[in-house]
Amino acid sequence: MRKCCFVLLLATLVLIPGVWRPALAVAAAQPGTAPGPSLQAGQAKPPAPPPQVPSQPAGTGRILWCGREIGPPSSLPPSGSGPVVYLLGACFPDQGGVSVIEPETYLYYIQLKPSRPSTGQWTAWNEQTEKTVFDDFKRLWGTNFLDNLSIEVTDYPFSNGVTGKLVAYNMEERQRVKIVDYEGAKHLEQTKIDEKLKEENASIRLDSFIDPSLVRKVKKVVLDMLAEKGYQFATVNPEIKPLPGGPKLVNLTFKVDEGPQVKIRQVQFVGNKAVGNFALTRQMKNNRGKWFLSFITGHGTYQEAKYEEDADKIVGYYRDHGYIAARVGDPELKYIEDSPNRRTRWVQLRIPITEGERYRVGNFTFDGNKVVKSESLRPMFKLKANDWYSDKAVRKGLEKSREAYGSGGYFEFTGYPDLQPRDEAGAAAAKAAEAGQKPVPPPVKPVVASHGKAPIVDVTMRMQEGKQYFINRIVFVGNTTTRDTVVRREMRLFEEGVFNTEALKYSIKRINQLAYFKPLEGGKDVDVQKTPGTDNKVDVTLKFEEQNRNQLTFGAGVSQFEGFFGQLGFQTANFMGRGETFGVNLQAGSRAQNYQISFSEPYLFDRAMTGGIDVFRRRIEYINQFTQKSTGGNLVFGFPLKDFTRMFINYSYEHTTVTDVNPLYTDPLVLASNPYLADSLLLGANGARTISKVVPSLVHNTVDNPIFPTTGRRYTLSIDLAGLGGDTNFYKPMAEGVWYFQHTKRTSFGFRAQAEYISQFSGSKALPVFEKLALGGEYSIRGFDIRSIGPKTETGLVLGGNKSLLFNAEYLISIAGPVRLVLFYDAGQVRDDGEKFLLKEFKTSTGAEVRFFMPVLNVPFRLIFAYDPQRDGILDNSLQPQKAFSFRFAVGSTF
Repeated sequence: MRKCCFVLLLATLVLIPGVWRPALAVAAAQPGTAPGPSLQAGQAKPPAPPPQVPSQPAGTGRILWCGREIGPPSSLPPSGSGPVVYLLGACFPDQGGVSVIEPETYLYYIQLKPSRPSTGQWTAWNEQTEKTVFDDFKRLWGTNFLDNLSIEVTDYPFSNGVTGKLVAYNMEERQRVKIVDYEGAKHLEQTKIDEKLKEENASIRLDSFIDPSLVRKVKKVVLDMLAEKGYQFATVNPEIKPLPGGPKLVNLTFKVDEGPQVKIRQVQFVGNKAVGNFALTRQMKNNRGKWFLSFITGHGTYQEAKYEEDADKIVGYYRDHGYIAARVGDPELKYIEDSPNRRTRWVQLRIPITEGERYRVGNFTFDGNKVVKSESLRPMFKLKANDWYSDKAVRKGLEKSREAYGSGGYFEFTGYPDLQPRDEAGAAAAKAAEAGQKPVPPPVKPVVASHGKAPIVDVTMRMQEGKQYFINRIVFVGNTTTRDTVVRREMRLFEEGVFNTEALKYSIKRINQLAYFKPLEGGKDVDVQKTPGTDNKVDVTLKFEEQNRNQLTFGAGVSQFEGFFGQLGFQTANFMGRGETFGVNLQAGSRAQNYQISFSEPYLFDRAMTGGIDVFRRRIEYINQFTQKSTGGNLVFGFPLKDFTRMFINYSYEHTTVTDVNPLYTDPLVLASNPYLADSLLLGANGARTISKVVPSLVHNTVDNPIFPTTGRRYTLSIDLAGLGGDTNFYKPMAEGVWYFQHTKRTSFGFRAQAEYISQFSGSKALPVFEKLALGGEYSIRGFDIRSIGPKTETGLVLGGNKSLLFNAEYLISIAGPVRLVLFYDAGQVRDDGEKFLLKEFKTSTGAEVRFFMPVLNVPFRLIFAYDPQRDGILDNSLQPQKAFSFRFAVGSTF
């Protein structure tokens, strides 16, 4: 307990044989005068002064001040002067005369000026001086450095009869924390405690003063953290121990006794008739009974602090189904037993439910809407007369209304349902809810509509439209590399235009798709503030954090497709901050080589048109099949059709040769049974083909992020038309759909469905083997080797087919930062001319992969573990039966 007092003391010394005793007298100065008032902090009136004792004549004894003997000054004040200040100082009698804080720090707060005898400057002791001392007291106490403070004034009689004042600021400092630890907290990591204390602004900094209120706050935080883990009977006792090395240095230890962990063996609902226990249990997020997967989900631990959240969800579920008077009572814990080791206490959680009646909708009206007519609002709410009332339908209607108002600049729009039940019980419940109280239970026999029908509730939607707002300024912050024009051309908001909240969401999605910045989050990175000094304008600020899209890459790696490879290149998706794509890539490996240069401009001629070019030379070895060498280039042109939908036209010219053909392909029996195989392998065309093709494609893409997607969809339709200027004629249509759905904040689902077909034009040469369709590999069906799935020769070599189906499903889990765990299931099938797709012929793979972003490669790096349950008849690239389990390294993503 901190103690403070301000006592203005005149201490004279009385000589008693063998004993020096200080006698305390208050007030002013000379012996024989009446005592003045004392100043005692924290008291309404000063205490009664002690008996006054005559002062000792000068020179008859020693005077101690601040623990040391005081002698006369080098020179005396003028005879006949009034009292003067002789000496003043900071004293620490209760801590051995040693301070933790430098004494000069305290002297900074002391405004009383001492005399300077050597120069003949004497500070008078008068009413103004006493006021200064009083103010010094308040300043010192206000530092919060001290546990105890008093000011003692002692008379020192000079030899010429003048009285000198010795002013001692007696201080006892507060204890300082040098060590903070937690003993007995087995289920709380200290790092987690420190993080929580930081969130609650309750951190105890080392070398800071002991603050009892802060210690109590820390104790409460630790107890709350233990309670969240089910330790309802935990105790936390702070203990302070002095440390060697200096005064007032302590070790603050929080002694934790966790006690038994309270676990729920069973949740029992009492009073529910219309809704079953299973449905109610599913609404509870935190307090559920133990089940066989509790060690993963964490369910089964009682969390008292989160019970209110569970109760609200149950009430919300009832209101979604028409029970507007439903309520949930306080929980009751029924003790069952303790575990043999006393570490777990099993309880039954009993939850009282009052359902009330289920209400149907009567009149459904609107009030307060002036901008949008009721006729336009009504279709947004999927409730009509005689429907069961549903809070969920009201919420969805309000969301649609908010979008409608927001698109017109009314971003402050709010609304709420005003329920007016026609029966007494419902009216009482609605009145209590309006007053912010818990719903009252209905009577034992609730009043219902006549003829036994369900009671009716009239619904009035109270709309608060607010003002219409316009945009004053749009500001970009943090785009240190990317130019403002690159970002602004993705915006669908304009300065001086209406503040359209839906256009803002649309703009954020477009910017995130660029992947130049870390994904923008609405509440964190998008700041909308009303413009000062104007009535209906806002300033919109987008806060960016650049991602490195310029990569100079070099190194080596391994993957199923490339084998061992070395790579050197430069790749950027934001060349010089202009949003252009430029790349030079040199890659040589044991199975693949790729030399390529490319450039793409997304806004050609400052219009929303895409133009691009690339030239390449590639070599790909399909193990135990053939080696494909290609040289060529591509031209691409694209333009937008509508929101997130673009049309592309690609022209490709490629000269390809096939070498190192596996002798099993050229076996006479194999060639005899496959009349087009020799032509397909280019054996009769000097091992070369020239393919010139035009590829129109249509792409609709709303996927939120190209590297780590969570939501959105992508549809692609394309057709390869080969024959113009080449010696190979074919057409190859392809349709693909990709869907992402966010499940929780850290998880999402991803799906892909793809269908391809290829056929040569009448009279054309046979399709080359490298154009025929095959599946397998990390980009189609994981766990199988490249081009291992498809129609085969009698010797087991894959020739490829003319049609394929492919399905992929992923469950993506964000682990930490750029790391994801991906659970997948792949299925696919390839068939040839005249063959139908058969369910039993689908080849499947399932497993998991760890996917994390590699800045060097600027793509996700993947570690894939796969199990292939349907693998009959499939040979790997070594022409051995496909193994059930496989482990792969790869880069990129499957879709």
